[in-house]
Amino acid sequence: MNGQKLKFIAGAALILGVLAWLAYSGVQETKTYYVTIPELFARGDAAYDLRLRVAGDVVPGSLRRDAGRVSFQLHQGNNRLDVVYLGRDPLPDTLVDNAQAIVTGRYTPARVFEAQQVQAKCASKYEALPPGAQPGTESSY
Repeated sequence: MNGQKLKFIAGAALILGVLAWLAYSGVQETKTYYVTIPELFARGDAAYDLRLRVAGDVVPGSLRRDAGRVSFQLHQGNNRLDVVYLGRDPLPDTLVDNAQAIVTGRYTPARVFEAQQVQAKCASKYEALPPGAQPGTESSY
């Protein structure tokens, strides 16, 4: 009976250990760090190993759609980040010149951000109404 009990405890410990390792590795894989473009550049080579989320404004004229590949640049101040979208989902219609965008993915040694997700909003949709204007009477599109 003692041998069976020991085998049961060892098996249960092994199963719990494997489950704990799977949970830990899953959390590490989905962990995303939010950084600004200057912070991304300051990380140097350490940025290549992380899943990152970066925000900026789309540089006017930089949006290129070529044979299933979409590339553009984001900027914050004088810092520019080259982005290539590799995701399968269609890009938001609001991804246009000067739109605020958030990209999630990985920064590569080629100094290009490979985005799996892109979120964008048109800044004009979120501006405050002029004083005295009534909601719904102005078109911001």
